[in-house]
Amino acid sequence: MSEVWAVEAEGVRKRFGQVEALVGLDFRLGRGQIVAILGPNGAGKTTLLSLLLGLRRPTAGRIAVFGEPPGSLAARARIGAMLQETSVIEELRVKETIDLFRSFYADPRPTAELLELAGLTREANRMAAGLSGGQKRRLAFALALAGRPDLLFLDEPTVGFDVESRRRFWDVVRGLARETTVVLSTHYLEEADALAHRVIVLFRGRIVADAPPEAIKAGFGGRWIRFDFDGEAPPFDPARLPGAKRVELGRGRARVLTVRSDEALRELVRHPVREIEVRGADLEEAFLAITSGEAEDGAQGGRGEGPALAAALGAKEDAT
Repeated sequence: MSEVWAVEAEGVRKRFGQVEALVGLDFRLGRGQIVAILGPNGAGKTTLLSLLLGLRRPTAGRIAVFGEPPGSLAARARIGAMLQETSVIEELRVKETIDLFRSFYADPRPTAELLELAGLTREANRMAAGLSGGQKRRLAFALALAGRPDLLFLDEPTVGFDVESRRRFWDVVRGLARETTVVLSTHYLEEADALAHRVIVLFRGRIVADAPPEAIKAGFGGRWIRFDFDGEAPPFDPARLPGAKRVELGRGRARVLTVRSDEALRELVRHPVREIEVRGADLEEAFLAITSGEAEDGAQGGRGEGPALAAALGAKEDAT
């Protein structure tokens, strides 16, 4: 018996008039993983989420959620969604709102558990209208979990959260992912790096990277080399180090982002510098590299994988 994927997308295209928002997307999402969908504004993230939720239909291609059309009752019964736009029923208390949504499902999570997961136990009897923006987001999270979803969509989930609430939310999502597939769309690159087992980057409607965050960072971010020097200016031009992509200069200190760190270090030690440190780039730096010139070149092809992407990431991983 063939495996039923949480999500399957084959040759998915979406056109709005003369604008092709999504161009030939192919991917599969396995169960029990956190997948981050990243991309600059206009890349097609919102369009993709609307297709996966069954709110729109693709112009071409096929999407299935647990083997069913996304808009079908069978698929929708297994989906939970916390969307970017949050509204509440102002006349109800927090607990009453949760109980209302629980009534829509045959086997809902207990109210007390939902309040705990969302960090709203103390606010259970507050009127929903009096919640702060972050608390309303947490209430939306509780409602998304009410039906014990097998597939959970989180669209910019921590907007309006303070640092402590965001960290707690991450812990809860990690726990949920033991049995639930989580699709996360976020502008917080730190959030995607902290949570995701897999990152899919969209650029101009195409998938230009699809790999674990560690592979993406290693393939595109390069490494930062930091060193100190005497005087107002370095004794050489750091931009001429092999593979240098970015240079940051301060008083007696420089940082160079390079994709050829071993060669750069061999060159660097020939100069009168000291306190040399090397660290990997973060996901934000890799993301900027992917969605700049390297990705633009690749995005002209059918699936948006240029030579730089193929060399850095290798074959895509569909299930892991």
